Amino acid sequence: MNNSTALPQLQMVWPPARLAAPPVPRLPPGYFLRTYRPGDEARFCEVMALAGWPGWDEAKLRPWVARIPPESWFMAVHAVTGQIVATAMGLHDPTDWHPFGGELGWVASDPAHAGQGLGMAVCAAVVVRLIAAGYTNIHLYTEDFRLAALKGYLRLGFVPRLATPDMPARWQTICAQLGWPYTPDEWER
Repeated sequence: MNNSTALPQLQMVWPPARLAAPPVPRLPPGYFLRTYRPGDEARFCEVMALAGWPGWDEAKLRPWVARIPPESWFMAVHAVTGQIVATAMGLHDPTDWHPFGGELGWVASDPAHAGQGLGMAVCAAVVVRLIAAGYTNIHLYTEDFRLAALKGYLRLGFVPRLATPDMPARWQTICAQLGWPYTPDEWER
């Protein structure tokens, strides 16, 4: 197990200045996006396990589903097989620092379809949907060791939120590992 799991989760936010310029979900040929349909639960749990999140079942999923605004749970589907291969949820997540917060959560992709940009597509779709639903405080939580996800979130347009005193140093390390510019003056505090 990675020692980073003992640290508080990293936080990232969608900059308010980008609310008027949401990302565009892009999929390669052979895939399409859709929202949740009843019956998707079993494959969602499989994709979560394949992506390194074992232990999902309908009981674990239930409290998260209760927090999903309508039409805010996206699936990337492989057209030939009809199988869900990536997923991301938009969640209602009010916190003290944003009382009407929307969260990008539980992003997962089937490794057999890696390198297709599917995770970015479902994330972009969630951001677009949360903006359309009126959320102006969109955020996500993640861990330091999820470097591929972190790079994807940065590319999409999220910026780090320096929520605790240790986060500038943590982000400096992450940016060095990713080859990403370390620009804390441009990030949310």
